[in-house]
Amino acid sequence: MTLALRTAHKFAAFRQFSARVWALSAPYFRSEDKWKARGLLLAIVALNLGAVYMLVLINDWNRVFYDALQNKDAAVFWTQLGRFTYLAFGFIIIAVYRFYLTQLLEVRWRAWMTTHYLQRWLADHAFYQLELARFTGDGKEAQKTQAQTPDNPDQRIQEDINLFTSYSISLSMGLLNAVVTLVSFVGILWSLSGAFAFTLGGASYSIPGFMVWMAVLYCVVGSVITHYIGRPQIRLNFQQQQVEADFRHHMVRVREYSESIALDKGEAVERAHLDTRFSAVLANYLKLIKAQKNLVWFTNFFGQAAVVFPFIVAAPRFFSGAIQLGELMQISSAFGRVQDSLSWLVDNYSALAAWRATTDRLTSFEDNISALAQQGRAQAASNLIANNSHPLAGADALAASGLSLKLPTGATLLSDLSLQAGPGESVLLKGPSGSGKSTLFRALAGIWPFSSGQTHLPDNAMFIPQRPYFPDGTLRAALAYPQPATQYSDEALRQALTDALLPQLARRLDEQDAWSQKLSGGEQQRLAIARVLLKQPAWIFADEATSALDDVAEKTLYEKLLALVSKAHGSLVSITHRPNAAAFHSKLWELEKLPEGAPALYRVRESPIQNPQEAARPLNA
Repeated sequence: MTLALRTAHKFAAFRQFSARVWALSAPYFRSEDKWKARGLLLAIVALNLGAVYMLVLINDWNRVFYDALQNKDAAVFWTQLGRFTYLAFGFIIIAVYRFYLTQLLEVRWRAWMTTHYLQRWLADHAFYQLELARFTGDGKEAQKTQAQTPDNPDQRIQEDINLFTSYSISLSMGLLNAVVTLVSFVGILWSLSGAFAFTLGGASYSIPGFMVWMAVLYCVVGSVITHYIGRPQIRLNFQQQQVEADFRHHMVRVREYSESIALDKGEAVERAHLDTRFSAVLANYLKLIKAQKNLVWFTNFFGQAAVVFPFIVAAPRFFSGAIQLGELMQISSAFGRVQDSLSWLVDNYSALAAWRATTDRLTSFEDNISALAQQGRAQAASNLIANNSHPLAGADALAASGLSLKLPTGATLLSDLSLQAGPGESVLLKGPSGSGKSTLFRALAGIWPFSSGQTHLPDNAMFIPQRPYFPDGTLRAALAYPQPATQYSDEALRQALTDALLPQLARRLDEQDAWSQKLSGGEQQRLAIARVLLKQPAWIFADEATSALDDVAEKTLYEKLLALVSKAHGSLVSITHRPNAAAFHSKLWELEKLPEGAPALYRVRESPIQNPQEAARPLNA
């Protein structure tokens, strides 16, 4: 690749990165908080400009102060000490408030972005669909999809947003400060450095502003070398965030499934898995340390050489008497400021690498969230048109028409399915394990993204999933979830627990605990049913809701659920392998496996349940 092509490629990559940063940054400064955000930003810019102005005054002070020392002028010496006092005090005030307002802007920006992304992540089941999308496709396409789908969205929101706002402000203000400092001091250095005269081939030459050109040459060479030494850090920083998140995520899973792991005596296996993930953390971190070590070698050499470099270049003029000590010190100070400004890339390369990695991760997250939102809007519009053209049923009925379901792998589970159930028609959904019963429930609930066709879910419906979720906190909050517990009286909460065969919990409403781990599997299922009895929906969709209960408890709770939906003129739809549950249903939807080569893996056979014993017969998987 030629130099011109490489340069064009790097410029295009820089433009693309800048566009990503702008796309992530602009929404906050256009948001409802825009005036406070812009005001803080303008104040920080003004304070940075003020800091540079104070440095210019201090640079001029250097000349007068050191000339007084050389001339042994005590009066000027003490006067300049007094002047330095208020210059230093002014600089301190600016530095303190620049720090405070910068931190305040970072906090407000992070708070807005966190709220913004939490809302989008939790809206329209995006958090659920992102997890499903990680396993979409097969073969090479699957690998490609997983690489593009963000892992650990919790880390993106918690850590990457924090890093992005911090780096964006500190690096942008640092660059602004460097540019303003360069503009302010390059003129001073030009006027102080004089011309460099030399003779070559019998001809005399003079280079005006010689110190300026030497500073530029010094820093350009340093920046180029820094880029080539430090660019591996971009990739290593990206990978470090990823392996750290994987390690943390697996530890969270061990905590969540602590009882199951303990019962299976799986500690050694989990330790091996954690050791493998932590080894990846250490291996990548060691590579990152080595890359940083190489850069530290050069940046320290570069910085130390910059201390004496201006004295070496300006020494001949000082010893010849062309300049005094004060001017030499002023040249050294001005050269240092110009060199620091031009060396901004050298000094901030590690931070830029981390910022680049963080921006790429957030951009990937943003792209996936936006794609899901666009897909959801298109699907909603399509369903609206279809429903307006072909009404399925009344508002109090469950219906599906032309429904096709696919697995994340792309295989068609069900094709062109049509189902309907009205009030009072309690349905038993039955089929071999892995046949897609729960997936059909997800499609009816409207959360399965790999589906097409029309579905109609009755109003006032509740689902009881196989693994009910209970937030950590008080029992009353776990029972009322997702509504606030204040919507229900203590009497209603206690009655629901008692009706769900949990009278022993009725006195523990204000007890705080991790209920998903504290309660047994049967108690969790009964608590989920208590939640339904508390809220009294008309339609109930129960997915293996009584699998951990004994026959007597199952019969009692099914009778309560059936009485509840009958009173509300609704119905009960159940997935269950328990034979006794068939007696509580009047209609059977049975998933039957289709032969190889069929357009789908399964079909649904619908029939009335006239003989509960027949409906409860064993299935042939």
